Amino acid sequence: MSANNKLIIYQLLPRLFGNTKTLNKYYGSIEENGVGKFNDINDKALSEIKAMGFTHIFYTGIIEHATMTDHSAFGIKTDDPDVVKGRAGSPYAVKDYYDVDPDLAVDIKNRMAEFGAMVERTHKNGLQVIIDFVPNHVARTYASDVKPTGIRDIGQDDNSSKAFDVKK
Repeated sequence: MSANNKLIIYQLLPRLFGNTKTLNKYYGSIEENGVGKFNDINDKALSEIKAMGFTHIFYTGIIEHATMTDHSAFGIKTDDPDVVKGRAGSPYAVKDYYDVDPDLAVDIKNRMAEFGAMVERTHKNGLQVIIDFVPNHVARTYASDVKPTGIRDIGQDDNSSKAFDVKK
């Protein structure tokens, strides 16, 4: 808490925070436009945020969402380009609530460890973490590849023969 017991929240979009590329090409790829990584949110950055008086960091766009990045080599299904907003997608079109955005990892196979290390760094620097979780912000292609055993995907039991069905 701050000296006057108020929460002071710094909102941070990791996709942009550590990105050093400045091309900003319309409909550009990650290779062209770049992307920030969990590892870019380092002790120096966090201590500076803390020194400005912030008590919490609201990390936006952390949960895996639909994008045009092909991570199929890592067992992650590609998304339908007809329903993805731009190449980076919208962080509010979540495709797996049990996973983090692989674009934000240096080593995609170890993305959860990189995310965990970022959270630990944040806490070590005296800041609390907020992650946005909005259950109705799902991508049309929602399908978890890391969900716990016995958990059914959102929409898995829907009646796809109807545009809307109150029962399924």
